[in-house]
Amino acid sequence: MTFDRSIKIAPSILAADFAAFGAECEAVEAQGADWVHVDVMDGHFVPNISFGPATCAAIRPHIKGVMDVHLMIAPVDPYIDAFADAGADIITAHLEAGPHIHRTLQAIRGAGARAGLALNPGTPAEAAAALLDDVDLVCVMTVNPGFGGQRFIQSQIGKIRRLREMIDDRPVHIEIDGGIDPTTAPDVVDAGADVLVAGSAVFKGGSVREPGPYGENIRAIRAAAEAARR
Repeated sequence: MTFDRSIKIAPSILAADFAAFGAECEAVEAQGADWVHVDVMDGHFVPNISFGPATCAAIRPHIKGVMDVHLMIAPVDPYIDAFADAGADIITAHLEAGPHIHRTLQAIRGAGARAGLALNPGTPAEAAAALLDDVDLVCVMTVNPGFGGQRFIQSQIGKIRRLREMIDDRPVHIEIDGGIDPTTAPDVVDAGADVLVAGSAVFKGGSVREPGPYGENIRAIRAAAEAARR
């Protein structure tokens, strides 16, 4: 997994057909997805429950590229090894999920995965300042975590710009999660993002049997994002 700042589209399987996860992962990759984003929710840290390490292990053979696992759970540390063993390439933990986030990030890297740090909408960019040398990715939540299909929170654009300044030349991705579509993608890319998570905006209109719309949706988001860099 070589670092570069090219635009990456990471469909969230939270919006996929739960009865066909493996086939859905294969379909979105075949239609142009760069990463596959897995939203893990515990019903405690966020008000929803999704899936765990067993699901990640089950879909791993169906993902050729990067499996990007976003842990919206608390506590995080007891589950890091399980998700790493399940094949997660990136494990992202929320700064707000526990009192010892630095230890958590060290544990993720120690387990052999790349370490991501997620920030809720109410958490300022400056909260990540002391951790930027210990992460491979910062995930800016542009909705309140817990559910797909929410409206993009415009006030987060300034946070993205600030993070881009703070990261400087470090090999750290800025990932955006929440409300991404062809209308919001240019704003976040112009602010400094390079990884765009999209759920309903990718999966709408298509299915495993008819995946063509997935590709159309991915291409539309990518074209809008890349236009913001010109």
